[in-house]
Amino acid sequence: MEAAELERVQNQILERISKLELTYLPQNDVSAAVSVTSSLQSTGDTEARLSNILRSNSVIHFLFAKVPADYYDWSLESRRDILAAASIEHLCKSIVLVNTQALANVTDCSDRNNSKYYVVVVQYTARFNTETVKNFLYSLNNGKIPKKKFNLRLAPEETSVNLTGYEHNAVTCIGMKTDIPVILDEAIVKLNPDFFWLGGGEVDLKLGIKTPEFIKFVKPFIVSCS
Repeated sequence: MEAAELERVQNQILERISKLELTYLPQNDVSAAVSVTSSLQSTGDTEARLSNILRSNSVIHFLFAKVPADYYDWSLESRRDILAAASIEHLCKSIVLVNTQALANVTDCSDRNNSKYYVVVVQYTARFNTETVKNFLYSLNNGKIPKKKFNLRLAPEETSVNLTGYEHNAVTCIGMKTDIPVILDEAIVKLNPDFFWLGGGEVDLKLGIKTPEFIKFVKPFIVSCS
């Protein structure tokens, strides 16, 4: 990076660290943390909407971070630094999967145990294993559905946008247009500290959230799938 760019990134890192410290204030100081965090950055419509959803569901340890337009051209180490993430393993993504071999009567997400679509949250450093998810869903349905009827593939981008309301590189599990069941990779649950980053609803907006609160709110299936 050029010197000016490096200085800008370092300043953003210091600001992110300050915000992270605020999120770990004791319970009785949460309101103060929220007000100070809000004063540090302007709040866009997406951020405001998702923040309201999170707070109304008792999620208090979270923060949003704006990133540069070329964020996805950066190395994972640079992304970690600008977010002040604990490690590159704490950088995660949400991907929409479609069961291409689902039974003919499975066309939506009304049955979370046997859904046409799933959102999987995995680390950027991990290699997603569709076979483990296939086996999990087969077991979840007590073997009553043939295993060949589970074939999870990346959903077309247009389908992903229609289901979630979020474009590529902006997908998050929070505030989706459709209530798609979520699968969280077990590796994320084991991260220390238990605060990870994922998409925030806009390409240049990222969401950091405390893992136990994410699990309590989203109620994902926790599966070792990487």
